[in-house]
Amino acid sequence: MSEYEFTVSLRIRHPTIDPATITATLGIQPQHSWRAGQARRDQSGAELGGAHHDSYWMGGLMDEPQLSSESVSVEGVILKTLTNLRRAQSFLGQLNAEGGAAELHVSLYARDDFRVDLPSDSLTLLARLHLAVALHVHPHSPIEAPASRAN
Repeated sequence: MSEYEFTVSLRIRHPTIDPATITATLGIQPQHSWRAGQARRDQSGAELGGAHHDSYWMGGLMDEPQLSSESVSVEGVILKTLTNLRRAQSFLGQLNAEGGAAELHVSLYARDDFRVDLPSDSLTLLARLHLAVALHVHPHSPIEAPASRAN
């Protein structure tokens, strides 16, 4: 199997919650957030028209993509994240009961085959925390540009 790079973030959607409540409860600063009913805006802050139908909060759990190694793996980061989120189990359960959804979003970047093995203890914690996992697989690394082709 080959090396791969990865990032992990936590994403939460909810019908009405104030994203500041998520930030305060989890102690994680969001990279992106908005509240249901707020005007939609582009990256520069200009209004796009319409309003957000639900609240959204996304917090990165890593400062930058990590290269897999014997000491760092996506499985290990997921397990560490789940262990840290156990203190927020009742909050995540309440979000779920109110129609919200939370997921660990994992972006994977590789040039060759690799595998990710989630052990049963990680899957059990995911279920207890009402967390889904979304895997976004990219064909190559975010750091290395693909080799250009000669015309």
